[in-house]
Amino acid sequence: MTAMTNPHVSAVAPTDLAIEDLRVFVAVAQAGSFTSAAEVTGYTQSGVSRRIAALERAAGAALFQRLPRGVRLAPAGDVLSGHATVLLQAMDAAVDAVAAVRRGAGGRLRIGSFATADAVLVPAVVAELRRTAPDLTTTVTEGLTGDLVAGLRAGALDVAVVSDYPDGPVDDTGLVLEHLCDDELLVALPADHRLAGEPSVDLADLADESWIEAGRLAVDSATVNLLAARAGFVPRTDITVPGWTAKQGFVAAGLGVTLVPRLAAAAMRPDIVLRPVRDVSARRRVHIARPAGPLGEVTPVATDHFIRLARAAAARIV
Repeated sequence: MTAMTNPHVSAVAPTDLAIEDLRVFVAVAQAGSFTSAAEVTGYTQSGVSRRIAALERAAGAALFQRLPRGVRLAPAGDVLSGHATVLLQAMDAAVDAVAAVRRGAGGRLRIGSFATADAVLVPAVVAELRRTAPDLTTTVTEGLTGDLVAGLRAGALDVAVVSDYPDGPVDDTGLVLEHLCDDELLVALPADHRLAGEPSVDLADLADESWIEAGRLAVDSATVNLLAARAGFVPRTDITVPGWTAKQGFVAAGLGVTLVPRLAAAAMRPDIVLRPVRDVSARRRVHIARPAGPLGEVTPVATDHFIRLARAAAARIV
């Protein structure tokens, strides 16, 4: 059954209601006169009258009752007043939100980072971002560098902290890479270890130790194996645990040693000893990566803010 339409009733199309006309309408409703509304809006009285007349034509009904001194809302105007106020507030909020994104104070920033960057560096940066830009929504996704790079290229991340160790330089196709810091690798020893009192150690002196590995995190195993090969031995890895907390626990119990990046050193438990490795190659280059081209322009101000804070945090840590 088709609904009947009364040809004598005028419907208001959204395109007939100009935002500026609604602002003038609300000003008149609040001021109670065209003259006072003109002073508030900066229009002439005749300009206010023309805008109200245009709205009334669009609505097909009088919006104000004209009085000897001023005006008051007609029934249709009373209904429109509530909706217009809500609409204008929403429009102002939308404009403010877009402006906040341009300033880097609003919108969202999707951050990616590898595990040891999440120990100290990235939490410090995100905490500062949330303090200085509380309306900016920040999310953090942890992963291996290869996965983070893929996320950047797919548009799933806006910026990421990545590393070139041990697999070599990061493939920067479609990315912009900015060097953040060189991260020294340390060896974690039990507090009573024979080398705990040395200022630094040679990995060859740890050839007979049990090495605690993360196992399923390939980058951890690859790093240990690569450095051990350079030192002339094959590491014995009879304890495999994926979590940093567990690795520290096994080291503290005297069951083995493990590698710890300088970036994560401040997060280590106090009953283990960290010592630099004398092998000059025992360090990795850490970069900040972001998409090149259009994807890199999604949140440029917020991304730049993140990079500045990350540089400052890295300088304090390493």
